[in-house]
Formats: sequence, C-alpha cells, structure tokens
Amino acid sequence: MKRTAVILALALAGGLQAQVAQDANKGYQTEQQRQSVAQSLDAANRDETQKPRELVQAAGIEPGMTVADIGTGIGYMLPFLSRRVGAAGHVIAEDIFDDFLAAAKQRVQNQKLTNVTLVKGTETDPNLPEGQVDVALALDVYHHFDYPEKMLAAIHKALRPAGMLVIVEYYKRESAMPNGRALTHIRLDMADLIKEVEANRFHLVMEKEHVRNVQYMLVLEKN
Repeated sequence: MKRTAVILALALAGGLQAQVAQDANKGYQTEQQRQSVAQSLDAANRDETQKPRELVQAAGIEPGMTVADIGTGIGYMLPFLSRRVGAAGHVIAEDIFDDFLAAAKQRVQNQKLTNVTLVKGTETDPNLPEGQVDVALALDVYHHFDYPEKMLAAIHKALRPAGMLVIVEYYKRESAMPNGRALTHIRLDMADLIKEVEANRFHLVMEKEHVRNVQYMLVLEKN
C-alpha cells in the first residue's frame, strides 16, 4: 500500500492525468478491433443516420474555411467537408491510428479530394497548425478523449481568434445507442460536457439536437 501511495503521489506531483475514456477506448486497442469499428463507420445507412449535410451546414462551415476533422477515423466526413469548403478551403483530417489514416487516405485519393491533408495526432494533441483553423469538428469523438484538458488546450491553440469548436456527441441515455450502451460508453451527458469544455477556455454559443434522442451539437467559441 505504501508503494502504491508513493507512486500516486509522484504521478500527481508530475502533473500526470488519469486516462478518463478507458471504457470508450477498450474496443480500439488492436487492429482487428479497429477493423470491426471501421465497418460500422462505413455503414450503408450512415448518411441517413448521421445527417452529414445538415451537420456541415449547422456547424457554420463555409467556402474558403480551414476545417479540422478531429478523430477522422476512416474519413467518412471528408467528402462532405471538402466540398463545403471548396477549392479555396482546406480540410485537415486527424487521427491517432495509422490504419484509420490509411483508410482515410484511400478515400481522399478515390474521391480526388485535393484540398484535404492528413495529420497524425496523439492522445493529448491533434497536432494542428497554430492559429489557422476556423472550425474544429469533433464528431462522435469527444468521449474518446483520454486527456480532455490537454486536447482542449491544443484545439484552443489551433483555432483562429474567431474560430469555433463544434462537438457532435451522443447523449448519455439508454436510447442513444443500441442495448443501452451509451450509459457506460459515454462519459458525460450534455450538461456536464458543456461544463468541462467551458472550464477549458471555451464559451457555448449554440446547442441543438442533431439526431432526436441520439446526438446533440454544441458550437463553442474561444474565451
């Protein structure tokens, strides 16, 4: 017990944070697990369930903007974002997994999305260019942040002065995911998520339901 207490004290003294998304991330540990996830991310009915065109419009994304797709996965949103920002705009597709980035790259090449670049991030930093992002989109990904304070600090740094963080997240309620999985998979419900993000130098300017009883959208500006 004494040794455990000493280790914990040293960790706290060193500013280390606990990984808070262990339940959400346990199905992403191996390439085989991620291949299974990728199949669901590319489901034939996802356009109907995710409403990507409505999402892009509601997020305030306009031609000429630079948009970061944080946790892009296999790049599902990239065609919608690429077309929205147009030739004068730029889309940065970020993920922490090489296999997801490879799938996203293949989508970019297949659809000739010439205004998209791919970036490998880390659990604490999406490695976005400082002060150059108009909209940072976190679609179904906030609950996967193991170190939310560090991620929010890095996103804050990447946004332009008038830049926006757009979070689309599942409600923490039984109806939000099959078999009530959201009750354990999702760390925070909307009210607590807003409190956490606002405590890290953001201010909520809009909230709306994106998919009834399933997902909501938050738009936040920098403090």
